[in-house]
Amino acid sequence: MKLHAIIGKKQIVLASLVLILGIAVYLNWQFANSDQSLTVTDVLNGNTSQTNYGEAELVDAKTSDSNYFEKARLEKQKTRDEASENLKKLLEKDDLSSEEKATATNEALSIAKLMESETTIENLVKAKGFEDCIAYVDNEKANVVVKITDMTAEQAAQIKDIILSETNVDVSNITVTPVQ
Repeated sequence: MKLHAIIGKKQIVLASLVLILGIAVYLNWQFANSDQSLTVTDVLNGNTSQTNYGEAELVDAKTSDSNYFEKARLEKQKTRDEASENLKKLLEKDDLSSEEKATATNEALSIAKLMESETTIENLVKAKGFEDCIAYVDNEKANVVVKITDMTAEQAAQIKDIILSETNVDVSNITVTPVQ
């Protein structure tokens, strides 16, 4: 059996797009996790501890860049647009098998659902009175960065409840990061 008969153009294109999508997700994850060391912080007294606030992880971020949210949204949108464009190009190909089209369609639907969840979370958090926020959600983790000077345990629990109502993420994989 010839090697090119086993591995055709379709498989190479599909593998390349999956690799590109994986890189986009990894970059999104990297942008969601800043360079700073993230530690659980006791909001009430400011000491670093293993305090648990209703299963929501509250981390301390020393970021005060006024353009943080604009830059983060731009990078997140850029990453998602690239992934969506690659999937769209894949779906437009005529020589795809029905299985490959189904896989690409499912991936596109998954990305669309994650984007919708992120937007809903951001809007609901803002509706709770927070000045600004940005959400990063995948199938396993949810990270929300909120613009606030001092966050209370109750506020972190409110954000956690919003995330839990909009996603299937396990409560132990939710991170809330306050940014000034």
